[in-house]
Amino acid sequence: MDEAVYSCLNLSPTDIAFLQRIEKQMPIVSDISRADVLVYCLKSAQEAVVVAQARPHSILPVYASDLCGRVVSPKDEPHVFQALCHGRAGRGHLVLIANGAPVVQQVYPIRNQAGAMIGAVSIERNHIEHVRHLRRSKVFQRAVTQLQHMLLQGQITGAENLSPFGEHDGILVVDIGWRVRYASGIATNLYRKLGYLDSLIDRRISSLEREDETMVTQAMQEMSCKEREAASGDRILIRKAIPLLAQREWRNRLRRLAGLPPLEPVLVGAMLTIHDETEERRKEQELKVKTTMIQEVHHRVKNNLQVIAALLRMQARRITSKESRRILEDSVNRVLSIAVVHDFLSQHSSQAINIREISRRIIQQTEESTLDPTKGITLALEGPGIYLPAQQATACALVINELLQNAVEHGYVRLPGGTITIRLEDHGDQVEIAVTDDGQGLPPDFSLDQVESLGLQIVRTLVQDDLRGEFELLNGHGVRAIVRFPKQTLGGK
Repeated sequence: MDEAVYSCLNLSPTDIAFLQRIEKQMPIVSDISRADVLVYCLKSAQEAVVVAQARPHSILPVYASDLCGRVVSPKDEPHVFQALCHGRAGRGHLVLIANGAPVVQQVYPIRNQAGAMIGAVSIERNHIEHVRHLRRSKVFQRAVTQLQHMLLQGQITGAENLSPFGEHDGILVVDIGWRVRYASGIATNLYRKLGYLDSLIDRRISSLEREDETMVTQAMQEMSCKEREAASGDRILIRKAIPLLAQREWRNRLRRLAGLPPLEPVLVGAMLTIHDETEERRKEQELKVKTTMIQEVHHRVKNNLQVIAALLRMQARRITSKESRRILEDSVNRVLSIAVVHDFLSQHSSQAINIREISRRIIQQTEESTLDPTKGITLALEGPGIYLPAQQATACALVINELLQNAVEHGYVRLPGGTITIRLEDHGDQVEIAVTDDGQGLPPDFSLDQVESLGLQIVRTLVQDDLRGEFELLNGHGVRAIVRFPKQTLGGK
């Protein structure tokens, strides 16, 4: 609920708590009414503010944005002020155009236990949907009105635990005698798939699925909303049961004038909504299978790369030439840096890879296999987690490995040791990776354009061709290697 509610006129903590209770019950009313639901409270004599809002999942909302905190005047919302100031419900057309149609507004006052106005509920749907609603069964229209009036009293107990109601969900309205009085077209088609070919109207709920009777019975007996998932044949159905209460409005209005407490509402039936989850679960299962297969492929690739690295290590141990051994060891590190990416993908279902985690593993790998403990070189990692697609992350792994190995090998030849830092920076649409050492720096005649180092040539190629970025080396108190490249959207090219 918007913080503005705490500065509204004449609202006690109990009133605010009641409004918060109503707010929790608004989503299901918005979904079934196929309308936006707004709650207004008086901020001053000439100002009202939106303190709560619910947008439907069953239809495109009237308002695409959040209106909480919006302040209106009597000129902007005359029906809202009639409800807030005089306790009168009202209906009208708003000037606002939503999806090519004007908006129909129904406003009701919200009263506290003492009968004082503490807010107003505005139920707003586009004109096309309003006309469709008027063409539906009178039984359904009455059930929706009962649900809306229950909202004003905060009587939709358990509504906060219900999942959203979607546009492809079916609806049954059952009366107090457990007979179906209304079945939407979607519900009718769904029950036909379950084998109920005759009309559902006037059927006892006990003649349908056992879960239907159980849900409706529990909702009416406990006067609380229920939701349950259950299999019906080869289908997975999610049911919601909402008890329907009829308010004794005219009698309560007279009793309020006489100073008498209001009469309790009367239970008149229940609304049963049905969502077919079968297709979604099938797709989820297919996705799990595909994800598992992909992870297994990455796991095998990682294992194969580690085997190749082991073979190269064996070969390096048999070579007497220090130069040849160094070349093979560099190749081992390159292979293992790629294996790190596949290892990450084999353990995570997402194709988004955190290059901070990749950098951490490369540092660990370097400390275990390359770094001479007698040199006194410390490796550090700074910066946030940055998630990149697998292709970019693989190139980054190779770049980070090459720059790190280059700093370890050349930065401290004539020095006792120091610190090499990998720093990651996320600039929104661009990523910057900097590998900095406090070593001896670059030779005076160094030129990146004429460099003969295979490692730096690999970095330049990867940055320019794969990452579409820039690479530079800065000399100072050591060397700072900087790579900048545009961040590729996940799933993009």
